Amino acid sequence: MAHTPHPRRLRAQDAQLADLHALLQTPTTPNDCPLATAVTQGVPVYDCQAQRTRLAQDAAQRDTLLQEWAWVWEDGPGILVLQGAVADQGVLDAVTACFFDLIAQERIHGSGGDHFAKPGANDRIWNALEKLCLLDPALFARYYANDMIALASEAWLGPAYQVTSQVNNVRPGGGAQTPHRDYHLGFCTAAQAERYPAHVHRLSPLLTLQGAVAHVDMPLESGPTLYLPHSHKYRHGYLVADNPAFKDYFAAHRVQLPLRKGDAVFFNPALLHAAGDNRSAGIQRMANLLQVSSAFGRTMESVDRDRMTRALYPHLQSLLRSGALDTAGAHHAIAASSEGYAFPTNLDRDPPLGGLAPESPQAWVRRALQEGWSPEQLAAQLDGLALKRLT
Repeated sequence: MAHTPHPRRLRAQDAQLADLHALLQTPTTPNDCPLATAVTQGVPVYDCQAQRTRLAQDAAQRDTLLQEWAWVWEDGPGILVLQGAVADQGVLDAVTACFFDLIAQERIHGSGGDHFAKPGANDRIWNALEKLCLLDPALFARYYANDMIALASEAWLGPAYQVTSQVNNVRPGGGAQTPHRDYHLGFCTAAQAERYPAHVHRLSPLLTLQGAVAHVDMPLESGPTLYLPHSHKYRHGYLVADNPAFKDYFAAHRVQLPLRKGDAVFFNPALLHAAGDNRSAGIQRMANLLQVSSAFGRTMESVDRDRMTRALYPHLQSLLRSGALDTAGAHHAIAASSEGYAFPTNLDRDPPLGGLAPESPQAWVRRALQEGWSPEQLAAQLDGLALKRLT
């Protein structure tokens, strides 16, 4: 019998709702998470003050906690809640005030748009991490000195993690999001995600940890985030964001937990989730959205891809004209030289118009070749891209 290799690609057409449903039948019990205070709607909830006391009494328990959290995010429900993660309410309120100051400033300049919400439905502060640090460095230090944020980040990513932050402030009447996964592959359309082999679908959620710190009390009517525990284990999860059957299933089976000011939630970025409707009369639902990234997603050598692109482009044009290269070959050379990823960028200057990510330099070079741009035209475009990526 001929050997049939294991499929190395995932296709949206192969996504089966029954497979997702089977994964969600796995219960999460207190025995699975012995350090949790409770398991609510299948989500482990941790009392941070109790954990702080425990760690102060026995530092050796730190590793036990890190391992339990890592299990939750990989093999467990994929999400946990940290009650009282930010214990100093004075620091939290001061940071909230800074965020509102930044929102007011950005409204004046017309920035702060959101790639999920309609214009004006909420307030988004892109790169809130750097903006807060420059606005009030001492306050930034006190806020990010937080032990629970550091423990969660290390539990998933190890000690060399990098934090980024975006503030989302959803005003009363703000609508719910569509259920989705997050960065990296969660920012791809299904067609784009299909181009990545199956093992990259498994790798993507290991590169980031998603979190949110509640800056106000978030009762259910304010629309705290909806989650589908265990959905991060679903192989085809990056391919179903636009599938109506999966949207309906999410709506029927999702969980939603209220948060108090200073609570935090951390979850696997592959967990299907969506912000809820803010049905409250007067609650501005402000959360500091933390996206913590692995330090390992980088090349070993520093390469000036912008300089390479500028040097290469006229020669690509010449080689194409002479027939020494065909279009496919030119695209391969572009892939080896130009930046193929739209991130990191400055989302105030470089918003993801028409999608979840702006166009990459590679895409611009391919367009330039197709449309016959001069080297000067491409150079001007690259200058503009470089400016957009500055903070």
